[in-house]
Amino acid sequence: MTQETEAVAEEAFPQSGPQSGPGAGGGRGPRRGRGRALAALGVFGELLITVGLVLGLFVTYSLWWTDVLADRSAAAASDQLRDAWAIGGPAAPPSGSAASPGAPDGTELPTVSAAPDDPDGTAPGGGATGGAGGTGGTGTSAARGAGIGFLHVPAMGRNYQVLIRMGTDTDTLADGVAGVYEQPYRAAMPWDASGNFALAAHRDGHGAKFHNLDALRKGDPIVVETRDKWYVYRVDSTLPETSKYDTGIVAPVPKGSGYTEPGRYITLTTCTPVYTSRYRMAVWGSLVRVDDMDAKRTPPAELRRG
Repeated sequence: MTQETEAVAEEAFPQSGPQSGPGAGGGRGPRRGRGRALAALGVFGELLITVGLVLGLFVTYSLWWTDVLADRSAAAASDQLRDAWAIGGPAAPPSGSAASPGAPDGTELPTVSAAPDDPDGTAPGGGATGGAGGTGGTGTSAARGAGIGFLHVPAMGRNYQVLIRMGTDTDTLADGVAGVYEQPYRAAMPWDASGNFALAAHRDGHGAKFHNLDALRKGDPIVVETRDKWYVYRVDSTLPETSKYDTGIVAPVPKGSGYTEPGRYITLTTCTPVYTSRYRMAVWGSLVRVDDMDAKRTPPAELRRG
């Protein structure tokens, strides 16, 4: 091949090799951009996974671990109360006096002044105080946090039992108990001549003692156990949903219950829907009878069925 022919061949088919100049490496820029985008997406994905894990742990803590802690606390406190009852033994009211008003054994108890309650919004309303004695009772009550007795509700489980304590503040209800309202109306005690024994408890977390409150129906029994008595109530009506500011549901004559005059009532309240605190629900009942406690603490027939 002559030199002239070789020159023509080189022009037609130039040999590949290193190139330089403005057009060199023109494909590297887009590749670098795609790499940065993929890296950013990877970081974002890792952040989403981390946030998901944190939220999962929070939900586990809120709905499971707080139940574990509350159940332990409530069980220990329940044992303490029953031990105290056993040591003290059954006590009757003083001769010639009524068991109402006062403590379950007929002893007069000191009045506790009302204080701000329910900062976590479990109980309805708040802010309006009822004053010492309020309008819901007789002015005699146990100190906040003190054990009153036990609530038994067969519709929420055959062996359902929850400790009852004074107060509906955050710390009290976090212990897995049913708290007695001290405001906006001070609840009457079961042994009082009239009034509304109003209780609140968590529906989810912290023991979730009223998780199945919506299972109650008209005619279902509700039993309150004290040291010396069984107070047997019957459900008369329910309110599936109302404003969390509706304080009338725990009034001495509860609004919306159908009751029109003073009586011996019980009210159970909790949040609704499940896993929210947007609204409140209520169950109302009236006292049917009071049974004396025997030495064996034999439950009333309502708790022995089934």
